This record gives sequence, structure tokens and C-alpha cells, in this order.
Amino acid sequence: MLDTVKRPQSSAATHCTSSDYETMYRRSVEDSDAFWLGQAERLDWVKAPTKGGEWSFDPVDIAWFADGKLNLCHNAVDRHAASRPDATALIFEPDDPQSAGRTLTYRELQSEVVAMANALKAIGVKKGDRVTIYMPMIIEGVLAMLACARLGAIHSVVFGGFSPEALAGRIEGCGSRFVVTADEGLRGSKRVPLKTNVDAALAEPDHDTPLDGMLVVKHTGADVPMTEGRDHWYHDVRSDADCPCEPMDAEDPLFILYTSGSTGKPKGVVHTTGGYGVWTATTFNYIFDYQPGEVFWCSADIGWVTGHSYIAYGPLLNGATQVIFEGVPNYPDHGRFWQVVEKHKVNILYTAPTAIRALMREGDDFVTRHDRSSLRLLGTVGEPINPEAWRWYFEVVGEERCPIIDTWWQTETGGCMLTTLPGAHDMKPGSAGLPFFGVRLQLVDNDGAVLEGANEGNLCITHSWPGQARTVYGDHDRFVQTYFSTYTGKYFTGDGCKRDEDGYYRITGRVDDVINVSGHRMGTAEVESALVSHPLVAESAVVGYSHDIKGQGIYCYVTLNAGEDGSDALYTELRNHVRTEIGPIASPDHIQFTDGLPKTRSGKIMRRILRKIAENDYGSLGDTSTLADPSLVERLIEGRQNR
Repeated sequence: MLDTVKRPQSSAATHCTSSDYETMYRRSVEDSDAFWLGQAERLDWVKAPTKGGEWSFDPVDIAWFADGKLNLCHNAVDRHAASRPDATALIFEPDDPQSAGRTLTYRELQSEVVAMANALKAIGVKKGDRVTIYMPMIIEGVLAMLACARLGAIHSVVFGGFSPEALAGRIEGCGSRFVVTADEGLRGSKRVPLKTNVDAALAEPDHDTPLDGMLVVKHTGADVPMTEGRDHWYHDVRSDADCPCEPMDAEDPLFILYTSGSTGKPKGVVHTTGGYGVWTATTFNYIFDYQPGEVFWCSADIGWVTGHSYIAYGPLLNGATQVIFEGVPNYPDHGRFWQVVEKHKVNILYTAPTAIRALMREGDDFVTRHDRSSLRLLGTVGEPINPEAWRWYFEVVGEERCPIIDTWWQTETGGCMLTTLPGAHDMKPGSAGLPFFGVRLQLVDNDGAVLEGANEGNLCITHSWPGQARTVYGDHDRFVQTYFSTYTGKYFTGDGCKRDEDGYYRITGRVDDVINVSGHRMGTAEVESALVSHPLVAESAVVGYSHDIKGQGIYCYVTLNAGEDGSDALYTELRNHVRTEIGPIASPDHIQFTDGLPKTRSGKIMRRILRKIAENDYGSLGDTSTLADPSLVERLIEGRQNR
């Protein structure tokens, strides 16, 4: 059982105490429609809904608030511009800390969103059109998303680190005829040729969706080619003409976001206006316990669902003040995050375990040299956080003053599903916590039998929730096959999970990241956590590979702390350490020391590459263009252990 860390006591206000949680959770499952219609009152509606959830998981058909009408841009911007016009909405922190930042009040945000919406109209965008947004992490990226919502256009944001080939597939996939981009992006002082990439994507031989218009934001001032009649500088076509919000049905699509599948092309996950709006507004309010005037900072990119739910929508729907960060955690040095916290007096920080582990590796001095007294709450997102990194985040970054929320959710869920609430729950390092309101979880074995009490199995969700994705764009059958066919009548998350005696859930990793060693199922996350608990290990990734005797063997990639080198002695020490932490069955068959792990620019480890190398099958690694450091792959191949 994981250790329990008492939540730090605070005299600050909270939206939800322990007793509140028990009462509200019980109501959310016993009288779901009444509960969620009540939460829907957080938003302004053109026509208030009278219907809650109307859904079935067999056959799959999902709707929430179906008779309601609203506009999320109005809810995120206009209503706050009317009631609190001078409140700060966005604080832009540029890539270079010496460059000038930018701050927008809600009144100014409204003016800027209207200007962007008029620019989109000027290039031909109408209600229902799909608009691809391929932008750096600058304010105009958020403006483009909100402007689409204002007009009733459907945005499809593509991470600015993706290659032209990946971009082309996502433009093609949703039939987008409009693109919003910038001349260039900046990340860690490096220039990213965004406009050039869009041109290359449109020139891909398999790309046959004609583009009607491209809006280009001048960011770095780079000289980029412009195609007459198609490409338009944003500053030339923006306008402050009146541009009212388009009333939308609650079930009208708000956005499409592509997420990679284990097989086939990326899936265009569709989220709709009403349910997603209610879910992100409600989760932001309770999970981050946001109080008026606080400064919130989610360090994600808008190219990922975290940037949609907890940058573009959730905070703004709650009238929050937030930081928009263009940079990276290690530029100009490894203290950048904490410099931003000090500069902007950030109260709530929401970031990825990958970033935490990378910064932990560099030592405490980069943290402690900066004033972090403004911090009240720390959050993690994107992957399970191992207990060692959790404790460093809690003890060093938060000085044991700040609760940690370890949130679990997915692109498909729309917002947080598992977490502790800062004013209600104690914490368990390595455990995501308890289900959010309305979330009904179930553990099942491989045959679908329900597992009760403290147990381990496959994580399913038995009832719909407002933020749930409705379909895969243009391929509802794929939506059904991916999420509802493994266990009929249930949404299968694809994750393995442990539930303890207190009802806390710990994600053990993707089910396809479970290794079967001599008949024993073992989550790769468990082995990784054991390795990282060793004082010399900064990060690890574990994969399975074919083993003649055991069925699968355990192959470990290990990155050591700065200044440490791998050796035969350390190899043996780590192997014994894992045996001690988990048991002899978990003994690594191979440990490969490496200076880094192959990650996308968003920080996700590309385990597909690691599996191929572990299998000694590295001739067809597929597309590696989205890697932050493609050259690392050659070094991994050269150092492979399973020859």
C-alpha cells in the first residue's frame, strides 16, 4: 500500500471539503441528471437545457444537454469582459526571458478575439468549417481557438512540433480548408519554421484537400513566402467590426483533436460544445480550487488536450488569470520554471512528470534560488508520476506547503477524471486518487469479470459523463471498436490500474505496456518506479521483448543524474535494487544506460522505438521526425544490449 501524505492544512477558502466531496459524489451518481444540470448553471445559455445525459454504450450514442444552446467564447470571454473588464486574463511569458511579455485584461481579450474572428471571416471561414491551427505557444494561438468557437467553426489544433507529413495527415483527415499559423515559432531560442512546414504539408504528394485560405501571424519577422490569394497576414485582415457570438447547439462540435493510436492513422477525437464546456468549467473550479485573483499556470501546449481544457477553456470559463508560456523548462537554464513562478507570483502550477524528473535531475539549487512563496497548489498531468519525483515536487518545489493533485485523464475524457481534491483529500505519492464527480469506475479482468475491493485490473468506465468524446471524426465505427468493443457496454480506457483499501486508484500503465514474464503480468510503470527510486537514476523507460524461456523479458533504458556514469557495478546494483523493490520476477534482463530517452517535443516517450530496439529490430522504426532529438535513436541502436 502506498504511503499517505496528509494534505497541508490551510486557512484559505476551498470549494470542496471532505464531507462536501462525499455528499456531492453520491449525488452525482445517484441523481446524475439533476447534478449536472445544476453544474451547467456555471455557464450562460442562450437556451438553458432541460435534458441531462442521453446516452448508450451499446450501441454507442452519447449526448448531454441536447436541448440547450450556448456559445463557449461568450462564456470564456464576453461575459467576463462585461462584469470584470479590467481583470487580467492572460499573461504572456516569451521564450526569451529578456524579451517583452504581454498582458491582456478581459476587455482587451474580447477585442483581440473579435479581431481574430473577423480575420477568419475575411478569409472565408463560416460556421461548421474545420480550421487547422498550427501555432507556437503565443497568445494568438488561444485567440484563434476562441475565435473559431465564436463563429461556430470547428478548430483542429496541431502541435507546432509536428512534421509537415504529420500536419498534412491531420489537415486531410478532417477536410480542413483553412489554416492559422505563424511565420515561425521559438522554443529554447531555436526557430521553428511553421509557415514553411505548412507549405511543405500542402505540397505532400498524397495531399489533395485544397486550401481556401491561410492566416499567418507575424511573430519573429522571418521572411516567408506568401501565396497570393490564399495566404494572408493576420495584421492586414484583422478588424474591430462587430462580430457577435454564434448560438450553438450543445451537441454541435467544438473541436477535433488528433491522438495517436497503437495502430493505423491518428484518430480525430470530437468534443462537443455544451458537455465539454460544463466539464472543463466544473473540473477546473473544484480540482484546482481556483480562487478569484489567483495566477494559474498550465505549462502544456495548446496542441494537446491539456492545453485545450486547462488553458483555452477551463480557466477562462472561470474568469481566471493565467500564464501563457512560450518557452521550455531548461532555457536559458534549468531554473526557468521557478523564475516564471517568482516573476508572475504563480499560485497554481500544472505540469508534466517528465518536466519534473528532468528538473529534479539537475539538483535543488535551480529551484531554491527562486522565491516560490506564492505557490499554493501543484499539479501533474500526462502520465503517472513516480513517488520519488512526487516527493521532490512536494518537498523541494512546494516546501511541503502545497497539496499535489496527480490528475489522470485522456484526450477522450475531455478533462480530469481521477484526482484528489486539495481541500478534501490526503495524498498518496504515485496514486492519482479518487474519481471526480460523476465518474463511475470499474476494474475488470481480461475476461471482463468485475473485480471488487482492493484489486488490480483493466480500468473501465461504466457511465457517461458530460466531457466524454462523442466520436472519431468521420469514422464512428473506429470510435466504437477502439473504446467499447473490448468490454461491451463499457468505455475501456486502455489502462491497467490498482485500487487500494481506501478506494484510491493508481494507474500502472497502458495495458499494452504490461509485460508478461513467465505468466506474471507486470506494469512497466512499476519497474520504472523501482529504478527511479535509486538515488543515481534520473529517469527510466521499461519495455518487454521476446524471450525464449520467459515469453517476455524486461529491457530497461536508464538515464542517470547529471555527472554520473554507467558501469558494470551500477548495472548489478540496479538489477538487485529492482529485485528488492518488487521481487525476483521483476529482475531486468537488460539495462542500457543512455544520455536520454526518445521523446516527442511534448515530452512523451516514444515507446514504440524503444520496443523495436529492444527486440533488435531497428530497421523499420517509422517516423521519427516528431522527436525532440532524432539523433538519439542512433545512439540507442549503437548501445543496444540484446544483440
